[in-house]
Amino acid sequence: MSEHEAPTTAVPADEPGQDEALAHESPADETLERADERAAEPGDQDRRIADLEDAWRRTAAELDNVRKRGARDVVSAREQERAAVAGRWLPVLDNLERALAHASSDPDPVVEGVRAVLAQAVDVLADLGYPRRDDAGRAFDPAVHEAVGTVSGEGLVPGTVAQVVRPGYGSDDRILRPAAVVVATRES
Repeated sequence: MSEHEAPTTAVPADEPGQDEALAHESPADETLERADERAAEPGDQDRRIADLEDAWRRTAAELDNVRKRGARDVVSAREQERAAVAGRWLPVLDNLERALAHASSDPDPVVEGVRAVLAQAVDVLADLGYPRRDDAGRAFDPAVHEAVGTVSGEGLVPGTVAQVVRPGYGSDDRILRPAAVVVATRES
């Protein structure tokens, strides 16, 4: 080999996938190619990181928007439900006004009218899921009753509700207001 000839690297013929162009590359070309690949990788990685950060920021912004939209929807639903409940009470108010308008006349029809309005109000609460409780004679339950006194006497079963002072509203699992009751005790 003369000093003007560049050394060539021969590629063994038994390696598959090698083409003619690669067969004449020098080791220096190979090293430069690897260095170029390594130099290109950080740029690709930086771009990939920037893309992932952008996607993450967009996702975080979308999550924030979903939270805000959910909060607005909850407020809106509450306002609509409050308006619906208030609307259910309007006929009760109308009937109370009618009863008061006739208060100066014969009191018997007025009293009957007020009883009818009371029944209407109880029905409205029952329709809303809070029926009036009939707890007289039931076993005292601190989850649904509020004891305001005790009484003992003949014929009263100890531990039961002897008298309802203020009625409760709701079912056993959904109490709007517990009943204020007097509880029967043993005679001493």
